[in-house]
Amino acid sequence: MCGIFTILDLKGDPIELRKLAVSQVKRIRHRGPDWSGVWSDDRAIICHERLAIVDVTHGAQPLVDAGTGRVLAVNGEIYNHKELRAAKLARPHAFKTESDCEPLLYLYDEHGPGFVKLLNGIFAFVIYDPRDGSFFIARDHIGINPLYWGRDGSGNLFVASEMKALHDVCTSFEVFPPGHYYDSKEGRLVRWYEPGWAAPGFVPKGEEDLGALRDALEAAVTRQLMCDVPYGLLISGGVDSSIVAAIAARHAERRVESGGADKAWWPRIHSFSVGLPGAPDTKYARTVAKAIGSQHHEIEFTVQEALDAIPDVVWHLETFDVTTIRAGTPMYLMSRFIRSMGIKMILSGEGSDEIFGGYLYFHKAPNATEFHEELVRKLSLLHLYDCQRANKAMCAWGVEARVPFLDPEFLELAMNVDPERKMIRKAPAGRPAREGRMEKHILRAAFDGWVPEEVLWRQKEQFSDGVGYSWIDSIKAAAEREVSDSDMANARYRFPRKTPPTKEAYWFRSIYEKHFPNPCAVDLVPDGPSIACSTPAAIRWDAAWASMADPSGRAVAGVHQEAK
Repeated sequence: MCGIFTILDLKGDPIELRKLAVSQVKRIRHRGPDWSGVWSDDRAIICHERLAIVDVTHGAQPLVDAGTGRVLAVNGEIYNHKELRAAKLARPHAFKTESDCEPLLYLYDEHGPGFVKLLNGIFAFVIYDPRDGSFFIARDHIGINPLYWGRDGSGNLFVASEMKALHDVCTSFEVFPPGHYYDSKEGRLVRWYEPGWAAPGFVPKGEEDLGALRDALEAAVTRQLMCDVPYGLLISGGVDSSIVAAIAARHAERRVESGGADKAWWPRIHSFSVGLPGAPDTKYARTVAKAIGSQHHEIEFTVQEALDAIPDVVWHLETFDVTTIRAGTPMYLMSRFIRSMGIKMILSGEGSDEIFGGYLYFHKAPNATEFHEELVRKLSLLHLYDCQRANKAMCAWGVEARVPFLDPEFLELAMNVDPERKMIRKAPAGRPAREGRMEKHILRAAFDGWVPEEVLWRQKEQFSDGVGYSWIDSIKAAAEREVSDSDMANARYRFPRKTPPTKEAYWFRSIYEKHFPNPCAVDLVPDGPSIACSTPAAIRWDAAWASMADPSGRAVAGVHQEAK
C-alpha cells in the first residue's frame, strides 16, 4: 500500500505549490514509509509515498512513460499485471520495472479510459499527461483503497489517499467514489464498474455450486499472495478469516509470481489475532492456526491501552462512526505489532458478511428479494466502513491489507447465487447448526474440511465483540466520564448536523472535529452510526429495531449466542 498526493490544474505559483505538496504529503507517509518521490511541471505536482511490496528494488514512483511522457502515481496492487502485460498490450513498450503498477501507463495509452475494466486489483491512481495538461483519476470497483479530492480557493485540484492531507488546504473536498474514473478531457465522473447483480430490480437465480464457489475464492486468495516481502494472515477466530488463512496456507510454499515453479521467498507463514485477555475469539484463532500450521502470534492489549489510542485511531481512520472505531482500535494496535516483525502485507476476511448476509439481523429478512437488495446496499457502502477501517488501521503503521472476498471475479460468482440459498433457516430444535442454514451457510459448506468444525460452524461474532465483550462496555464507561448529561442534552446545538445519539458517539465526534475542523469533513462520514439493525431494510423487517442505538452484534436479541 502507498500514499498519493497530487495537485492538478494548477492556478498559482508552481514553485510555491510544490513546496506545499511536499509538506502535505508527509501527513500520509505512514502509508508508504519506504520511499518518497515527486514529479512536477508548471501544470501538475505528483507525489508518492511508497510501501514496497512488489519489485522492491525498482518500483519507485511516480513512474514515467518514456514514449508519451505520461506520469503515474498509484496506491494499489494489480493482481493480474502479468496477464495484462502478456495479453492486453499490442505494441512494445519500454518497461523499466517489474512493478505491478507500470502496465497501467501502457494500458491507458492503448485502450484509453476503459482499460480500468481489465484490472483485477485494489487501486486509486492518477495519470497525468504533460503534453496537454490532461489527467485521469480512477478508483477500484468497491473502494478498497481510499481516495479523496477537492479544490482550494484558487481552483487548484487536490487528490490524495487520505483526507488529512486535504482538509486544511481545500475549501471543499469529498470522497472520490468507488468504481468511477474521471477523465479531464471529458470533464465528468464516469461509473466504470456496473455489475449486473447490482442493477435495480435484479434478483439473481444462479445455482448453489459449492465447488465453483470454493475454486473462485481459492483463485482470489492465490492471486493476492503476490508479494516480494514477508506477509501474514489475520485470524479473528471467525469463519471468514479462517477460510482465507486455510487457503493461503495451502499455497504458501510456492511462489505465485512464478506460477508455483519456484519456492516461496518467505516459506514460514505467520498469523495474528488480537484481543483482551480471555477474549472469545482468541481460542478459536489458536485452533485455526494449529490446524493450518502457521506460526501464530496472540496480541493482547489492555483496556487502558486501547482507550489511550482512540484519538490516534480517529485521526487515522478519519471517521466518527461508532462501529468503525470500536473495531478499528484493536486492529490499529495489532498493526503496530505486525509491522514490528517486518511484515508488510496481510490477508483479511472483510467483505464476506456483505456477500452472504452474515450479519445477525439478516435472520429477519422476509424474502429473497429483500435479502439480495440489502446485500447490494451493504456492498455499496463498504468503502465507508469495513474497507476504510481495514485499510487505514493497517496503513497507520505501513501494513497493506488485502481482502480476497472482494475480488471482482469472486464477487461476480458469489453475488449471482440465488439469494434464497443464502437465507437463514434455523436447525430443528436440539440439532447442530449445520443441519439448518445458519449465516453464510453456503460458504461454510463449500469449505467443509478446510477449517476445524468448531470454527466453521460457529456463529458470527463482530470483531469489536470478539476481541472481548468488556471492550465495548469499557468504551461506554469511558464515554460516560468524558461526556456529561448536560453535554448530551445540548448535543443538537453543538452538533446540529448528524447529531450523535449516544455519549460514545458524542465523544468520538468531539475528537473528530478537533482533528478535522473543516465543515466538509462531517459530510464524509455516513449519517448516523452504522447500526446493522437500524438500516432501512432491517426496520422493515422488525420495527423494534428502529430505536436501537447500539451497533454491537450482541444487541440483536434472540439471535446472538454468547461465546463459550
